[in-house]
Amino acid sequence: MTQFEFSKMSASGNDFVIVDNRDGKVYERFPDVAGFVASICRFHHSVGADGVILIEDSRDHDFRWRFFNADGSEAEMCGNGGRCAARFAFMNGIAGEKMSFETVAGVIKAEVHGRKVKLQLTRPTDMKLDYAVALEDKELFLSSVNTGVPHAVLLVGDVNVVPVDDLGRVIRYHKAFGAKGTNVDFVEVLDKENARLRTYERGVEGETFACGTGAVASGVILAEKALVRSPVNIHTKGGEVLKIYIDGEVYLEGEARFVYNGQLHEEALL
Repeated sequence: MTQFEFSKMSASGNDFVIVDNRDGKVYERFPDVAGFVASICRFHHSVGADGVILIEDSRDHDFRWRFFNADGSEAEMCGNGGRCAARFAFMNGIAGEKMSFETVAGVIKAEVHGRKVKLQLTRPTDMKLDYAVALEDKELFLSSVNTGVPHAVLLVGDVNVVPVDDLGRVIRYHKAFGAKGTNVDFVEVLDKENARLRTYERGVEGETFACGTGAVASGVILAEKALVRSPVNIHTKGGEVLKIYIDGEVYLEGEARFVYNGQLHEEALL
């Protein structure tokens, strides 16, 4: 296999394979992009990652991205991935410290300050507060909002005792959220400036260490319900505290960490 370079980056415990695809090499070598993504995202058998980011040319902005979940499905937006993409672009001379890039969800603006990246996300849409969703054995009252991707938010007393994988899977596939389903956020309010979050991510099909768009969704819902004030610190399972600014525009701020550069061998796809 001829040389195929990639980078590994991490944000809040979410890790991503990032490829500079401005020359189209991914499409040329791997016509089945979804299969390629699913293969290299396998932990223990390949590179292992929560998702893959392709950096591509844009006519009107610094770059365009395509974001793929670990199962090969393409997602509209990912907050943690967005921070990694922005820092990758800055480190590789694709963009300056201040940049804008195209996503399926819309144009995202970012500022890079060392390892910290602040994203201005698209405005949240489709907000619904405190509505009933019937499960087989009980009824839950959820809120939901789209922060680039859909999120259902459930307030809980203690996130540490929530069966995130089991309950998250039930809500994720509930008919109330249509054929594409939803991400599911379990949120515990600590005080007016702090909340704790655990997320079941669609596409990963399980709990992740953090979810940037989920942190934004949780912050927006909590602020709308007057349970917190901006900026709110969202404490993730991975240990990082994400800062959410909600003042007309919505911003997500946190660290994006470079892990390594690598060259993919053909055996990684077996």
